[in-house]
Amino acid sequence: MRVAFVIVAAALAIAAATTATAASGPKGEGALSLLEWPSYSDSNIAKPFFRQTGCKITRHDVGSSNQMAALMRGSSGSYDLVSASADIARLLIAGRLVKPIAVAAIPDEKQVFPVFRSPAFNTVSRVHYGVAVQWVPNLLLYNAKRVQPAPSSWKAIYDPANKGKVAVPNDPLQIADAALYLAKARPPLHIVDPFELTSTQFAAAVSLLHGQKQLVAGYWNYAADEVSQFKNGSASLGVGWPYQALTLKTGGIPARAIIPREGVTGFADSWMVSAKAKHPVCARKWLDYVVTPAVQAKLALALGETPVNPKACPLMNAAQPGSCAAYRLDRAAHDLPRVKFWKTPLANCGRARARDCVPYAQWQTAWAGIHG
Repeated sequence: MRVAFVIVAAALAIAAATTATAASGPKGEGALSLLEWPSYSDSNIAKPFFRQTGCKITRHDVGSSNQMAALMRGSSGSYDLVSASADIARLLIAGRLVKPIAVAAIPDEKQVFPVFRSPAFNTVSRVHYGVAVQWVPNLLLYNAKRVQPAPSSWKAIYDPANKGKVAVPNDPLQIADAALYLAKARPPLHIVDPFELTSTQFAAAVSLLHGQKQLVAGYWNYAADEVSQFKNGSASLGVGWPYQALTLKTGGIPARAIIPREGVTGFADSWMVSAKAKHPVCARKWLDYVVTPAVQAKLALALGETPVNPKACPLMNAAQPGSCAAYRLDRAAHDLPRVKFWKTPLANCGRARARDCVPYAQWQTAWAGIHG
């Protein structure tokens, strides 16, 4: 897990800031069932919530978006909330497995960065189905000693000169990263949105990734996998997160993580309410709770991700000095316009009457052919 050091007084400060939230409004049902990524209801977050609301949490952790989507399709009535990543959020919406949320009534939602208040990955026709909680940019990560001159473009991870040195996430949405690069490298393709690709644009991105395969030292499933690749020298550049950069620097590796000139993709997770939620009041209290600055700070340090609420910054720094900058929260206003956030690729491109985009199932099939 990630390296962190916590000052006791700072931990107490965050604990104090966490009190007196989510307790207002009608009395909850006394229970709340969460389908989540690990640590999204970490005990230092769940226990204060229970003390405030009386809503006792039961949780089911998953390790992949596919598993999360399958559980929602098979037994959505077993869960009140799901912490869906942006790659499956619109699939859950299209399948009517989640229901609308009145986000304007969430007290701290007005503090959230504007881009997360009505994002395409959880909002359809101005109807909100999710509350974004944490986000991560997919940065160009490199070893500053081994990669010289310093790269400034995604071209580096497709350059034959870097054969055997590249680390790439094992995820179908890596196709969008290739499309993002091609939007600048091959203007005649007319790529506007890397998640809304015509068959021609999609084929170009897939072809680029097939060519990249011989350069790849390893496709990583977990952040720790990429950290190991950089530490043992099998990789020296690739796609990574602020978490990997911080972990490598702490371990003495001169890692740098940048937003290249083409921009980056990124993902954000949203809490979404199951269409069959049995504890809607407790679910609503949880949504109010998770965007408060104190909880946002706790989540960031537990997950190695970046808050959607900028007011979490001083609390992060109090608990772990320098963490606000390490996770780029201090420069988020500058970074966010350069991030294309994940969203489920749909055949209708997410627009009424459109029918000219390659759907996500084909992305998964194509990625299996690249990675396999």
